[in-house]
Amino acid sequence: MPATHESYVTSYLKKSALVLTACALTLAGIAPAAAAADKKDKDDKPPATMSDIGGARLAKAGTQVELGGGAPVLPKDLTAKSWIVSDAESGEVLAAHNAHWKLPPASTLKMLFADTVLPKYLKTTTHKVVPSDLAGIGAGSSLVGIKEGFTYTVHDLWLGVFLKSGNDAVHVLSAMNGGVPQTVKDMQAKADELQAHDTHVVSPDGYDMPGQTSSAYDLTLFARSGLHSPDFREYAATARAKFPMKQKKGKTTERFEIQNTNRLLTGDYGISPYKGIAGVKNGNTTNAGATFTGVAQRGDKKLLVTVMNPSSKESFAVYKEAARLLDWGFEADGKVSPVGHLVLTKTAAAPSGSAAPKGEAGPARPDAHAAVTSTSGSSGVGIALAIIGGVLVVLAAGVFVVRKKWPVQNRS
Repeated sequence: MPATHESYVTSYLKKSALVLTACALTLAGIAPAAAAADKKDKDDKPPATMSDIGGARLAKAGTQVELGGGAPVLPKDLTAKSWIVSDAESGEVLAAHNAHWKLPPASTLKMLFADTVLPKYLKTTTHKVVPSDLAGIGAGSSLVGIKEGFTYTVHDLWLGVFLKSGNDAVHVLSAMNGGVPQTVKDMQAKADELQAHDTHVVSPDGYDMPGQTSSAYDLTLFARSGLHSPDFREYAATARAKFPMKQKKGKTTERFEIQNTNRLLTGDYGISPYKGIAGVKNGNTTNAGATFTGVAQRGDKKLLVTVMNPSSKESFAVYKEAARLLDWGFEADGKVSPVGHLVLTKTAAAPSGSAAPKGEAGPARPDAHAAVTSTSGSSGVGIALAIIGGVLVVLAAGVFVVRKKWPVQNRS
């Protein structure tokens, strides 16, 4: 073979090899990207079939609403993967979107934590924090600032849970409850009792963990259950409080102010407090995005709303979409037919000695008054609603009571 021809062939083969190598590298780069895109597309679509707890309409993907004459249309600018609006008293679901889609809950799961652990300890109970109490807190967790060696009241710890969403406070309370594994087990049992079957608990604080899920429907059940408790209602409605900063011989000598991270309660730059809001809990993690469950009242009407993972880039999107849904719900009162209902607990729904009928609903327990409190000053809280039980608790100047009790749970 002539040298020139051999050089040409060698050069051609080398170029061909380079092209093939480039193609292989390109394909290798494309394949994972395509797989990731496929996974993202799958994650962004609700399952074809979901739970029918609360009614068959709630098992369907997409928006479920039954507008009557004069009813307002739903807000156009809703981007959440899942949301639900319901009547806190009757349990009627006014509208929903992928209500039973199992999604990461973030710190809204702390409502279930409170449902489970809050009734077990008096507010005045004290606990001295040891290093093992704070072991296993996830990196990047929200913290209230628990210190080893400090002695805290249970009241202080719950303020840390509700206001600052403190995973450190959750871990200390879990330690008091027998440890994180025991608390997770107790929370799962509570979820099952509430018929919250979309929920799988892995961490008590809602920190991102593989397999941990809940749904807009279940989070609403947790909020509604918690609102039966005067203590839960108090913590959920507290905008600001003082938390231990310095101690001497186990006694607090100095405190610092903490503020509730629920922007519909406290407001922030670009967002105003929502008129009539009383909590309940917000959350935000990498996997969950932003999540929020809230309760609000106008007149005698009390509504619950849950919003999970909006894709909108507007600031405070989860709160703004929740506020739009609450506005719609109050305006739609009496003009829509329910598309489902919030179920009773297994115990409350079932006759003595029988299993709970699937999908049974009912209103909340009695002894809940609604106190509307007006606060002044530079805090920007404005008018906040606090649902309190038993006797009237004066939370701020200008308190008045709406004499409307939540009816006793009954079989519908």
